[in-house]
Amino acid sequence: MFRLRKGAIWLIVTGVLIGIILVLMLLLFNGRFHFGPMNHMMENGSFDENMNGNMMDDFGFMGDGSSSALSSSDEPEQALPIPNRLKADRVTDGAVYYTLEANEGTHQFFRSGKPSETLGYNGDLLGPMIELPTGKTVYIDTVNRLKEETSFHWHGLVVPGEMDGGPHQRVASGEQARVKIDVNQDPGTLWFHPHPMGATAEQVYKGLAGLLYVTDPKTEGALPHEYGVDDIPLIVQDRLFTKDGQLDYDAQMNVDGTVGDTLLANGAINTTFDVTTETLRVRLVNGSNARKFSFSLSNGQSFTQIATDGGLLDEPVQLDTLTLTPGERAELLLDFSDQQTGDTVAIEANGVAFTTFNIGDLTQQPVNLRSKTPAEDQPSVKADRQLTLFGMGHMVSIDGKTYDPDRIDISVKQGSTEVWEIYNRKDMMGGMTHPFHIHGVQFRILSRDGQPPADNERGWKDTVAVEPGEKVKIEMTFTEPGLFMYHCHILEHEENGMMGQLLVNP
Repeated sequence: MFRLRKGAIWLIVTGVLIGIILVLMLLLFNGRFHFGPMNHMMENGSFDENMNGNMMDDFGFMGDGSSSALSSSDEPEQALPIPNRLKADRVTDGAVYYTLEANEGTHQFFRSGKPSETLGYNGDLLGPMIELPTGKTVYIDTVNRLKEETSFHWHGLVVPGEMDGGPHQRVASGEQARVKIDVNQDPGTLWFHPHPMGATAEQVYKGLAGLLYVTDPKTEGALPHEYGVDDIPLIVQDRLFTKDGQLDYDAQMNVDGTVGDTLLANGAINTTFDVTTETLRVRLVNGSNARKFSFSLSNGQSFTQIATDGGLLDEPVQLDTLTLTPGERAELLLDFSDQQTGDTVAIEANGVAFTTFNIGDLTQQPVNLRSKTPAEDQPSVKADRQLTLFGMGHMVSIDGKTYDPDRIDISVKQGSTEVWEIYNRKDMMGGMTHPFHIHGVQFRILSRDGQPPADNERGWKDTVAVEPGEKVKIEMTFTEPGLFMYHCHILEHEENGMMGQLLVNP
């Protein structure tokens, strides 16, 4: 009897050990762990906080051993930096000329920390806001002051492929190139960042990102539009720092998406903004490498979403929470008319406050929200193409293929309209959310798993979150010719080849 019990125990222990070994092998195979140069074990930093019940976000550790869960900072409060409006070199009746430089620099993130090596446009960290007036031609002289090649990708702009700034339009160290942009799309909050294959994730992580505002006074005159006063941007990013307050991408990089525990707003920690008007227009940009953010207000008050990636919604939408994946943008109106002088309200990401609004003496300003008949729902429209997203870590693909610069994956005719169905196939671990981005177009979401999209997703988009097991239909018209990319906007997935090439033929 004793031998039988002992044998049973031995079988149980052996089974458990085999199970643990199999799980570890599966995790390693799927790229769930990464061993960086400093030999630290890094967790997946799950792009989806709860992995839709499939994988826990913070089951491991990354970088210097700190958890990647977002946490509040005890850094002293500082005024929210407002990116400079880039001054034009020259303005004519029909054109605007700018110069944009990619620079190496240093920035001290923490008051008691050491300066960190960073990258920035026309500065040490992040970049300016570039205004693109509708109906004008904008020329940008792009200059690469880095020690490595880069590119200048205009995320959300509808431009010819040769001006898009993807992996094929690289600018070598010390070189420059002129970009011509005929601004002919709805006003909206776009952004720009590098896109060189193999270096995009690191260059963005170190600070290369900036704002593009497509503007039209005829459309926006009834909305708050005084830059830095009642109309402010919030580029929201998460970063992990070393013990002395520096960025170290090599040590912190995660093949499944590099995440951090500290929130930055416009490159700064624990920021404040003095509110002087009853209504504040906030332009949110998820500029993270991998993490999605759910935004809310600390007092539980609702807000109004007025725009998506590519422009104004047909109808404003009241929300308590707004979720954006990497690359997505949204414009919100915050109403402070019920607040008293001296009150504070914080905006939070995933429950963690990162910018506090200090309420002062508020002035009223006329606000006239856009309202027009929304496009009819078309959830049952047949798709012209089906694309399948799959995998994690190094094992990612689109339609079973990884990026090949010599292969055209999709070829279409300029002026044609197509419906694509994007399917995120689950894997053995359940899968993760993939933000799907297409260059050179703005599209409409037609359906999610056969159902019409949420009201706040009915505007123009260029990036859409696709959950594990979900099918999303989108419709777009290819107005510009050339070669474009489509890819997952988890930057490390893009680097690992989760990207295809779209050729629009004249």
